[in-house]
Amino acid sequence: MLIEEGNPSSLSQHLLPISSDQLIEQLNFWQIEYKCFHHIPLMTVKESKLVQGLFLSESEGGGHIKNLFLRDHKKRFLLLVAHQDAFVNLKNLQININVGRLSFGSKESLFNKLGVFPGAVTPFAMINGVKNNIPIYIDKNLQSCKKIYAHPLVNDKTLEISISELERFFEKIGVIPNWIQL
Repeated sequence: MLIEEGNPSSLSQHLLPISSDQLIEQLNFWQIEYKCFHHIPLMTVKESKLVQGLFLSESEGGGHIKNLFLRDHKKRFLLLVAHQDAFVNLKNLQININVGRLSFGSKESLFNKLGVFPGAVTPFAMINGVKNNIPIYIDKNLQSCKKIYAHPLVNDKTLEISISELERFFEKIGVIPNWIQL
């Protein structure tokens, strides 16, 4: 399959190693609490801000995030989850997490390592990333949020989930998130 064939919306979820529907079924089986919102496909943080009226605002405890799929100079990959407006200095980050020079991973690597298309990168992609030994780093500032908003492997849905329920998800898939100060 060519990566170009897929897009990050539900229309292409059948091309994913684990579909959004399968992820949601698994969350239900594990009795992980969440709320699902359907909306137009969103490719960027700028676009996602157009629908954030559906969700808790930041002042109400809403954690709106961006997800960066990165690699170091030795082609080791990682997922970084940060507040949507956080400035991420890759040079400082590489020192903070003790890795080599960081850059963005390719869309092919993203699909091979996390099983999603660009525009749908999410902490939920760790359901695939765990099999590929991909570490996840999450901004500690998000721990104070009542709810986090993340795509369920596609970009035309968003899940509202508490930090404790997100951590239950990580526990179920065998991932230990690295909470860091950005």
